[in-house]
Amino acid sequence: MLAVHLVSFFFTKLQEDPTKKVDRFLHAMRLHDDQLNDISARFQAEMKKGLSAESNAAAAVKMLPTHVRSTPDGSEKGQFMALDFGGSKFKVLQVKVREGMGIRKGGVEMDEKTYRIPKELLTGRGTELFDHVTESLKDFLHERNISLEKKHPLAFTFSFPCEQTALNRGLLLSWSKNFRARGLQGKDVVQVLRDSIDRTGGMDMEVLAMVNDTVATMMTCGFDDQYCQAGLIIGTGTNACYMEELRHVDLVEGDEGRMCVNTEWGAFGDDGALDDFITEFDRDVDAASNNPGKQIFEKMISGMYLGELVRLVVLKMAKVGKLFDGRVSDALRTKGKITTAHVAAMEEYKNGLKNTRTILEELDLSPSDDDCIAVQHISTIVSFRSSNLVAAGLAAILTRIKHNRNRRALRITVGVDGTVYKTHPQYPKRLHKVVRRLLPDCHVRFALSDSGSSKGAALVTAVAQRLASRKRQVDETLSSFKLSQEQLQLVKARMRAGLEAGLKSKGPSAIKMLPSFVYHTPDGTENGKYLALDLGGTNFRAMLVNFKKSLQQNVRLYHKIYTIPLEIMQGTGEELFDHLAQCIGDFLDYMGMKNARLPAGFTFSFPCEQTAIDTGTLVSWTKGFKATNCEGHDVVSMLREAIKRRNEFELDIAAVVNDTVGTMMSCAYEDPQCEIGLIAGTGTNVCYMEEVKNIEKTELQKGKPEKFKGTPDGEQDEVEELSQGAAEMLKMCVNTEWGGLGDDGSLDDIITPYDTEVDQNSVNPGKQRFEKLTSGMYLGEIVRQVLLDLTRGGLLFRGHVTETLKTPGIFQTKYLSQIESDRLALLQVRSILQQLGLNSNCDDSIIVKEVCGAVSRRAAQLCGAGMAAVVDKIRENRGLDHLNITVGVDGALYKLHPHFSGVLQKTTKALAPRCDVTFLPSEEGSGKGAALITAVARKKKEI
Repeated sequence: MLAVHLVSFFFTKLQEDPTKKVDRFLHAMRLHDDQLNDISARFQAEMKKGLSAESNAAAAVKMLPTHVRSTPDGSEKGQFMALDFGGSKFKVLQVKVREGMGIRKGGVEMDEKTYRIPKELLTGRGTELFDHVTESLKDFLHERNISLEKKHPLAFTFSFPCEQTALNRGLLLSWSKNFRARGLQGKDVVQVLRDSIDRTGGMDMEVLAMVNDTVATMMTCGFDDQYCQAGLIIGTGTNACYMEELRHVDLVEGDEGRMCVNTEWGAFGDDGALDDFITEFDRDVDAASNNPGKQIFEKMISGMYLGELVRLVVLKMAKVGKLFDGRVSDALRTKGKITTAHVAAMEEYKNGLKNTRTILEELDLSPSDDDCIAVQHISTIVSFRSSNLVAAGLAAILTRIKHNRNRRALRITVGVDGTVYKTHPQYPKRLHKVVRRLLPDCHVRFALSDSGSSKGAALVTAVAQRLASRKRQVDETLSSFKLSQEQLQLVKARMRAGLEAGLKSKGPSAIKMLPSFVYHTPDGTENGKYLALDLGGTNFRAMLVNFKKSLQQNVRLYHKIYTIPLEIMQGTGEELFDHLAQCIGDFLDYMGMKNARLPAGFTFSFPCEQTAIDTGTLVSWTKGFKATNCEGHDVVSMLREAIKRRNEFELDIAAVVNDTVGTMMSCAYEDPQCEIGLIAGTGTNVCYMEEVKNIEKTELQKGKPEKFKGTPDGEQDEVEELSQGAAEMLKMCVNTEWGGLGDDGSLDDIITPYDTEVDQNSVNPGKQRFEKLTSGMYLGEIVRQVLLDLTRGGLLFRGHVTETLKTPGIFQTKYLSQIESDRLALLQVRSILQQLGLNSNCDDSIIVKEVCGAVSRRAAQLCGAGMAAVVDKIRENRGLDHLNITVGVDGALYKLHPHFSGVLQKTTKALAPRCDVTFLPSEEGSGKGAALITAVARKKKEI
């Protein structure tokens, strides 16, 4: 009988086991591994959403880029000030990296002081809060006898959610941790800090880096452990960061290397992703917070809320009679009476139950032994859930890192800080155990941050200072390519003076201003079939152009392109022109028109002196041509003789034109206001319609048409019938050959040593100086010279000067167009450089892109300044207050470079505000223009 009573007694006791009733009451808080894996998968999905530019705005987990890409490499040194601002207290520190030691060798010393923030400032004006911080900073400098005159680099740890657009720029997204200071949300807190430093006065601080405490923790631990690639805070608040592959960070340009991403994981669940795991106690905590519906994950796991969760559970169990015989004290009903420190104390290994009793008695309760055991168990379940949830989130991050790096197994260290992790006796062990269970194929080490986030912020700043020093040196190198408005005005004035000098019959001029003997632009009534021949480089193009009777009927074009072999380019003149005649014959055969005697226009894109529209004496070969017995001879006559030798067909070569003139004529057929032609390609040049009376190189401007022997018969007849006044109104297209500007030294004040090097290594030193600053033939070589100089200075490619980099011409201008494309990611820039044998990292790619941009922008601005001189001259020629005019444009630099055309147009508008200039790209190039010139000349002759 006694045995039966004993069994009954123990069975009753077992049923009344206080931990069991707690387990039943809090079953929703006890998470098994399948649930944790589910939560981990959800968090991975949230991370992916936050990293994408398309979905980031709607993502609860913001995945904020930190712009921390580089860890210390050992070359950093010096003294740094640091501000650590993340709670109701903040720290001011001085961090020293001893000279000659290097960070990796352990030369870091820290001196710090903690300052309180008055409660009223937490919810007051933001400027007053920051003024308190900077006044404390100044107090620290005084107290430590740190020089106020010297410039100090400053590290700023700011542990609130910010959107960083640069390492030293961060927009406050929202306050947390009871901060609600007014007027700062959406503002750049670094700039707010700078303004406050200025208001406080007496300090010279350069804020180089702002970091979240999580990022700083990772950097602190990474100082001692190269495997540290993630940071974790479990304290008053909670957060995690990690090194993400840059190719996945859509919100930042570039896709090479890694960048630390601040997950801001406290907001996980704000969009309902955790609703099926949220308990009634979590909802009560959220409802009573000052940010309901926000930071759901943080409210389930962080130190600010764990004690309150325990209090609400204890209160509810007491109310339903499961604790304290149903008695509830006023203290137990009071928010905040159980803290996370109490939770830690209740879970101490030896004194936990004793501490629990003391805490409950302080709440005016009279707990039994079972009550103490039950409340201790409540604390355990709440804190264990916290560590489980942290483990699930961390498992998601580490899984992503493993997949990013395509590893079957991963060795990684997680840097950890925070009061919960540091002071709770069981928390670290529980966390480590669950993480390793969820990730059995990962070797995860947890490193406790021994110096808090301040040391990490200083290390980030040390790296930033090194990078900033390099950037200053790069900027200084590129500053010589940056032209002020005053300098561009001077270029415009010098171009204008060069144009005027070139028109005169006597006196030297760097700008040749060659008459083209083209007097009219098309009026749209041109009709008939014309042959256009175009020799401008290694290809020769033959084109049949059929102009219809009205502009609306458009133009029919047929063409074939023929390659000119190198041996022909560098053989005899007779061989070259015989080859051209052969190509023409083949084209006429192809078109079935060999028996037709077609009028032809010849685009010949080499410097020529013209004495008539159908004669052109070659001044000098360019672009790799060296055919003998051509310079000093009329190229039209040489082509006619070659056709005669072939004796297969006849051509009426009515005009020889420069490609610039041809481009103007081609565009003028589309737009009657087109009176300027621009080539911006391998070479550069401009032509425009000048008043004949201003061209002293002709006799026509003197009113003596009978002496103007070079004018075609039709034009002579026309002029002879004009009165003196009408003759003065006649216009002629002038080929400026503006590439010669500066040959007289007029551009020496803007020419850089890199330009001088390119000029001296060219085939024509001292000539075509303006062209060498602006054209495609030379821009790539200028870039190469700059890259070579930066590399020799240790600022690029790790100071390694390769044979490739020393090879002239290797960096073609087409690479500028590719590298400067807004759509081109830095990884593709790196690919281009690798094709050239230049092994670069992400920072190298950024610098190369900056160099290309500086060189091409200057080129476009100089062309814009030159164009402003031309359009203003035309406006003044015509006595107009305002000029509307169109420029016909051709050339790969203008058409293919992503920014050249825009900069050129903007500069022209700024320097010639009284001219409305439209730029019209040529569709068919100068070949069609040559045919039009022939058509216009024949039409005038017929008239």
